Amino acid sequence: MITQQTQIKVNLPVALWEFLASKAAKYDLPVSGYVRYLIIKDVSDMDYPTFPASDRTIRLANLAMRQKSKAIAVDDVGKYFKKLRRGR
Repeated sequence: MITQQTQIKVNLPVALWEFLASKAAKYDLPVSGYVRYLIIKDVSDMDYPTFPASDRTIRLANLAMRQKSKAIAVDDVGKYFKKLRRGR
């Protein structure tokens, strides 16, 4: 499984970078790996953030639940969408 990733750029004073590099070398890690470790260690006790659904999302979910009796079973999703594109 491929995990989505992003990059960050952090500007550090030379003295701080040297200290960070020496700590990373102590654990035989590149600086980036050591920084990743520090971030993971820092957030490991946190719950993954959750957010309440918007009013629009709640309305659409409720509408979908009311209309679920109109649902159809689709065996081959790709074939189903090709049919929709052709208008059949």
